[in-house]
Amino acid sequence: MRHLLDTRTLSRDDALRILDVAEDMRDTQSREIKKLPTLRGKTIVNLFFEDSTRTRISFEAAAKRLSADVINFSAKGSSVSKGESLQDTAQTLQAMGADAVVIRHGASGAPQTLATSGWITAGVVNAGDGTHEHPTQALLDAFTIRKRRFGDDSRGRDLSGVRVAIVGDILHSRVARSNVWLLHTLGAEVTLVAPPTLIPQDVSAWPARIVYDLDEAIAAAPDAIMMLRIQLERMNAAYFPTEREYSRRWGLDAARVAALPDGSIVLHPGPMNRGLEISADAADSPRSTVLEQVANGVSVRMAVLYLVLAGERPGERDTNAEEHAP
Repeated sequence: MRHLLDTRTLSRDDALRILDVAEDMRDTQSREIKKLPTLRGKTIVNLFFEDSTRTRISFEAAAKRLSADVINFSAKGSSVSKGESLQDTAQTLQAMGADAVVIRHGASGAPQTLATSGWITAGVVNAGDGTHEHPTQALLDAFTIRKRRFGDDSRGRDLSGVRVAIVGDILHSRVARSNVWLLHTLGAEVTLVAPPTLIPQDVSAWPARIVYDLDEAIAAAPDAIMMLRIQLERMNAAYFPTEREYSRRWGLDAARVAALPDGSIVLHPGPMNRGLEISADAADSPRSTVLEQVANGVSVRMAVLYLVLAGERPGERDTNAEEHAP
């Protein structure tokens, strides 16, 4: 795997390979010594043009547990804030000998540009670009659903027949987009739930059903319900009357959690707006997988970095990768 830029073009086999390698990585994290020598000598740059806590720390932890050298690059306080272009930044990283670049950028398509421009030879991993995609978040969500459903018997399994409802700010959510494509590829049935103002204008090509009523979606007995953060910072207009009204009609509270079928789980990509899209009772209920998602995110990102940097590529065999594979 040369790059990971999106889930829309990710094949079922590649998606399952990432999830299965993440299972192996997860198993290593229960050991007393969690560090693997797999990426020793490799340099990974976290290139973040947008603020992030969870994703950046998760990638940093993943890289360090694989023994890679990590450079954290924030646009704030860097030459980017002085007007340096993505091309100049990329060429600087190339000169530093970066083997992989994990990029989060406010412009949709920036990771694709970086990967295909010829400015850099490093592998590129998309950590979120504009309102386009966030592939590792979707992968960790799928990993979490699969783990809750199949337990230790998860390897090699897809999500055929699993019903997933994605609720909230679909319009601004790259997490929703990545999940729609990945969950569909893995065989799941996806329902999007939101007020009409928070559904993108043309979703006719999306492999998902659209519902405007959360209680209707819950009555359809989803196996997993994913609550999305209301991205107030991306909103330049009034997409719903008031936050209280939104919470009443589309928020997940204790009563709606109780209406979910047995075994149904609650996901949230974080950070949560408690009391808006999800109540404290729902966020902290036994059905909630929020903390599992964080832990699983490290394993999934370890798998992605391993496959980008040490996985076998067409026409070559990396004996060092085989020797240090988990």
